[in-house]
Amino acid sequence: MPELPEVETVRRGLQPAMEGATITRAQVNRPDLRWPFPERMAERLTGAKVTQLRRRSKYVLADLDTNETLLIHLGMSGRMTVSGDPLGQFTHTHPKAEKHDHVVFDMHNGARITFNDPRRFGAMDLLPSNSTETHPLIAKLGPEPLGNDFHESYLAARLAGKNTPIKSALLDQRIVAGLGNIYVCEALFRAGIAPKRKAAALSQARAHSLVPIIRDVLQEAIEAGGSSLRDFRQADGELGYFQHSFDVYGREGEPCKTPDCTSKIGRITQSGRSSFYCPQCQR
Repeated sequence: MPELPEVETVRRGLQPAMEGATITRAQVNRPDLRWPFPERMAERLTGAKVTQLRRRSKYVLADLDTNETLLIHLGMSGRMTVSGDPLGQFTHTHPKAEKHDHVVFDMHNGARITFNDPRRFGAMDLLPSNSTETHPLIAKLGPEPLGNDFHESYLAARLAGKNTPIKSALLDQRIVAGLGNIYVCEALFRAGIAPKRKAAALSQARAHSLVPIIRDVLQEAIEAGGSSLRDFRQADGELGYFQHSFDVYGREGEPCKTPDCTSKIGRITQSGRSSFYCPQCQR
């Protein structure tokens, strides 16, 4: 499942082709993905101008001049690609349509945005722009980890008294939005915190230290274009490269990268997900 850096990378890739542009033709090629598309979705999008393209957690939000917002979730295998952009951001022409091209937007500037999703775990919805924050997928989300509301005092307060492993606490979207398995593993390694340690057992100082570390990991991943493990592609079709910088994720049995550490990366299962960590560096 794409995490915050991958979704932010897609948003930034779509921005020059979509923001400020009008959808001259919206094509919806099936009735549903993870759930049914909104009624008359193609008709409601055709002729609408994208006034702003933003991200909330793992969702891309396209605000329209019709006072509606298009919510996009990539799911496990969804990808959005741009072709034919006259601004020169993307060099390839419109490709031949593929079997799983479920939604296609032709923009007035000549760009074409294609949503392809072989497994159909992605989703799109149309909602009133003034009710975005009350949408069922967004209403209970915690603050953005790169925003001002996510700070040391906030995180320490949310972790205090929480009798769950710190790994599980950081994956709780009600505490902080957008974090997923990969980047929590990487952040905990940099912080020297074992994934099984109880959140409530963290000292205030260690809880505070997580905030800048989480931000650094996410920013580095965004700059690298995200992590391409299986299906993820950027909006221009290129792979992300942060997976080449992983300290622990996916490195079970390999030497720890910390100088003078003689341990090897271990893996445990927590809530059905693999946690990668260094048993010597993380306590």
